[in-house]
Amino acid sequence: MSTNGMESWAVDLKDVGAIYPFQGSEVVMVIVGLVFWIGWHVLQTRHESAEIEADMAADRSGDETRKAIDRH
Repeated sequence: MSTNGMESWAVDLKDVGAIYPFQGSEVVMVIVGLVFWIGWHVLQTRHESAEIEADMAADRSGDETRKAIDRH
């Protein structure tokens, strides 16, 4: 079953034209991918910084240490 009307792939592909979807939008896809990638890193860094700060605050207060000692 052919979705592009070709009977055989035994032809010169430069004469065929587009053989994959969204041809010509590669630059846009790369830009969107880079924006997503950088945005993910920014959000991940913010989340991890907040988590580390919460851990450090708990460590400074000593509450977690007292709870751990009191359990045993």
